[in-house]
Amino acid sequence: RMSVPGSVMETPGRSFYLLLPLMVPAASAELPDDVQDSWIDFWLFRFLYNIAGYATIVIPGFLLIQYFRRRNYLETGHGICFPLVKSCVFGSELKSLHSEDVSSSARNEAMDPSTVRQALKLLFCAAGLQASYLTWGVLQERVMTRTYGATDSSPNEKFKDSQFLVFMNRILAFTVAGLYCTLTKQSRHAVPMYKYSFASLSNILSSWCQYEALKYISFPTQVLAKASKVIPVMLMGKIVSRKTYEYWEYLTAVLISVGVSMFLLSSSTDKHPSTVTTFSGVLILAGYIIFDSFTSNWQDSLFKYKMSSVQMMFGVNLFSCLFTMGSLLEQGALLESIHFMVRHPEFAVHAALLSVCSAFGQLFIFYTINQFGAAVFTIIMTLRQAFAILLSCLIYGHAISLVGGMGVAVVFLALFLRVYARGRMKKRSRKAAVSEASVQKV
Repeated sequence: RMSVPGSVMETPGRSFYLLLPLMVPAASAELPDDVQDSWIDFWLFRFLYNIAGYATIVIPGFLLIQYFRRRNYLETGHGICFPLVKSCVFGSELKSLHSEDVSSSARNEAMDPSTVRQALKLLFCAAGLQASYLTWGVLQERVMTRTYGATDSSPNEKFKDSQFLVFMNRILAFTVAGLYCTLTKQSRHAVPMYKYSFASLSNILSSWCQYEALKYISFPTQVLAKASKVIPVMLMGKIVSRKTYEYWEYLTAVLISVGVSMFLLSSSTDKHPSTVTTFSGVLILAGYIIFDSFTSNWQDSLFKYKMSSVQMMFGVNLFSCLFTMGSLLEQGALLESIHFMVRHPEFAVHAALLSVCSAFGQLFIFYTINQFGAAVFTIIMTLRQAFAILLSCLIYGHAISLVGGMGVAVVFLALFLRVYARGRMKKRSRKAAVSEASVQKV
């Protein structure tokens, strides 16, 4: 049987051996060594293994939160631990909910100063996201799909632990956000800290799926899936944040997804030679879209509290570091990854650059979601996929086909329609406010 080097081929017999240890743990002792290594590297096993590690932190935390609430600790508690418990479990939730309308109005006022200022702010967010994540995408593909060179002590080898890369990204982002919050004046923190854990879990799972998917599918396929997630984010917004969208928002979301898909499909004739699209890859991509859609909308709902985007970044990454560090230590994978970095200094440089791009990218993510909402953020990130392919065409001389050019035209037509429709909606709301004020004066 022919096999594709560096890929994961799924056959019925091999799938049975891979799933057998998950169904009957005792059977793993009777499997051949190469089969044991295969099922340990199987993505579903690693996914469940990571989930089990997170559960060892989530379940005790949930039980503690329920315990403090049942005891009415906010009224009866005292001592040195009281401020910590209050911040993590209760926060200033009552005051925050009481001032929810004020916070929302302040946010709306910040979004309405002028059309020019809003356009410049949106351009700043888009430029920051593009620079951070275009670089991050190039490094991501390098780390996950290429081997690191042989030395006197070790042969060529690939880095396999996606969770360690997620941890590296989050620890630097946590440090940057913590320093920023310490050195600058921030608004009073109101939200209970535990609420960040929901966005944190979905965020690290979506990041893990993004890294892991490159082992099973080609990079163009992964990019295509990302480009088509605008509608799932909007649907998740209706479920999580109870948002309502206008018909033109659905229309432009569909047009952007179709246009970017046309461009990517027409520009991806050269498939990655070391990967094949498998059913596992499709499942991992589906997980990425679901987790990522939940993350952006949950963060958007948390902004009803009076907080800055950097405070959001600090809270989410605090739990992300806690979850990934705990899981890596329980698996013994942290030392293995560090040893890999020592053997391959080039990988250490790439991992560090990935972390830098991720940290600054998260600053732009939270700021964009806070200012413009999850749907606008997703549209910017969707456009990033087209820019990545366009940059590749310019650097490496890939030709843009007629279908690709039409796809670019569709994308920018959709953006024009979105900007035009949003401007019309704002004008209508302003006219309505003016007319209402005039009636009240009379």
